[in-house]
Amino acid sequence: MKKKVVIVDYGLGNIQSAINSVKKALSSENSNNNIVEKTSDYKFIKDASHIILPGQGAFESCIKGLQKLDGMIDELQNQVLIKKKPIFGICVGMQLFATKSFENGEHNGLNWIKGNIIKIQSKKNVLPHMGWNKLNNIKQHAILSGVENEHFYFVHSYYFMTQKEENILAYTDYDTNFPSIVNEKNIFGTQFHPEKSSKAGIKLLSNFLLLN
Repeated sequence: MKKKVVIVDYGLGNIQSAINSVKKALSSENSNNNIVEKTSDYKFIKDASHIILPGQGAFESCIKGLQKLDGMIDELQNQVLIKKKPIFGICVGMQLFATKSFENGEHNGLNWIKGNIIKIQSKKNVLPHMGWNKLNNIKQHAILSGVENEHFYFVHSYYFMTQKEENILAYTDYDTNFPSIVNEKNIFGTQFHPEKSSKAGIKLLSNFLLLN
């Protein structure tokens, strides 16, 4: 089935890396009909099959960047919460799904997955948590097929603590055992960067793109 993967560009994220990784993830399907594009215009996500929400930097900058895109949040709400299209949030893009962030003050998120963004409490490790790390306490889910024992690339000092344990697909340990993959129905997010995680990241994105 033809896919149109739209990457939301609000000025904060590894857009080109995300585009390249998604194209690689789709290449195994041997289809020239798939479309991968970035957009800052909400109208272009209306016919998307899958949506990617990247993010890097501070939560406040990212949520304000998204808010500046006229009509984007309303259309994302429509496509994700009502039409149930799959969305994948990367790093701070995933954190935007939360209720609130307490990074440099208190900031409201999209509130798609109940919970808050809080700082890693680490006594023996330096912040930010930067580099390769593995997944722990993994739940069974199609998106994790073939990546259960892989390592992924992280750069962050804050993490998403969900209200409900059922919204956590995997944890990662960095003194604090924090959620590294969150999920609510068609909404998925990773604290790590799959676009920087070599073959494991491509495999994870490929699994996501197989979801309807």
